[in-house]
Amino acid sequence: MKSTLTSYQQRVEQTIQQQLKLHAHTVPERLQQALNYASLSPGKRLRPALVYAVAQSLGLPLEQLDASACAIELIHSYSLVHDDLPAMDDDDLRRGQPTCHKQFDEATAILTGDGQLTLAFEILAKAPLLSAQQKIDSIQLLANAAGAQGMIAGQALDIAAENQTLTLEALIQVHQLKTGALIKTALLLGAVPHNDYANNQAWLSKLGEALGLAFQIHDDILDIESDTATLGKTQGRDQALNKSTFPRLLGLDASKQLRDDYIQQAHQAHHELGFNSEFLTDLINFIAQRKH
Repeated sequence: MKSTLTSYQQRVEQTIQQQLKLHAHTVPERLQQALNYASLSPGKRLRPALVYAVAQSLGLPLEQLDASACAIELIHSYSLVHDDLPAMDDDDLRRGQPTCHKQFDEATAILTGDGQLTLAFEILAKAPLLSAQQKIDSIQLLANAAGAQGMIAGQALDIAAENQTLTLEALIQVHQLKTGALIKTALLLGAVPHNDYANNQAWLSKLGEALGLAFQIHDDILDIESDTATLGKTQGRDQALNKSTFPRLLGLDASKQLRDDYIQQAHQAHHELGFNSEFLTDLINFIAQRKH
């Protein structure tokens, strides 16, 4: 899996670099530096990897999905830049380096996130290897997942839940939106150009929903069990902010069991698809084994 993931990571990073260079001559220098800093900081590139994995499993050329992979990574990166701001989680460390507002300043970080968000949709709108309808479908998927009914809704609910004790149902809803929406959409984006997209939608959605919740629960566990150097972000930040997390609600052992239940649901949904991807199988397992 590692070599495949590395190749996907390198592919999307090259695409992001190319896209940022296209506008470099018209973007103010400091903003351009911040865009490069935030967009190309070391990360797992999990969401673009999911785009590519589905596309490859369906026999689609990877270059047809470069725009989609690039767009979803930019959306994810923008969300991290804004999530770290003083008005949000007020964090100093992300991906092992100073957060964007610490490296530059708060206003530049806000504008950087805004720039990444809008660039993502420009890239999809101009995607050279997607048909007009495929562009519309992809833009709609990403807008729904990233907007006020998706990821932003999840972030709003997450902030509102600080110092609160949520029910398990409410906590699941927060993270289906905040984390799960983009992960599910990554899988769907990878299938959009395929002629059997409609038939794959339901099981890809189920896979994404289970994978997103397993990912978030494991993140909550790592915030307790790991350390700052390994995580590349401040360990214990959720506890410091008194956030509603799965371990806080259920305890560590029950959280690990729930994570593993979602991992099994993800495997089942993958099995029900009309194709089998060794990479996706390994990636599902990796979600619960990763150290950061």
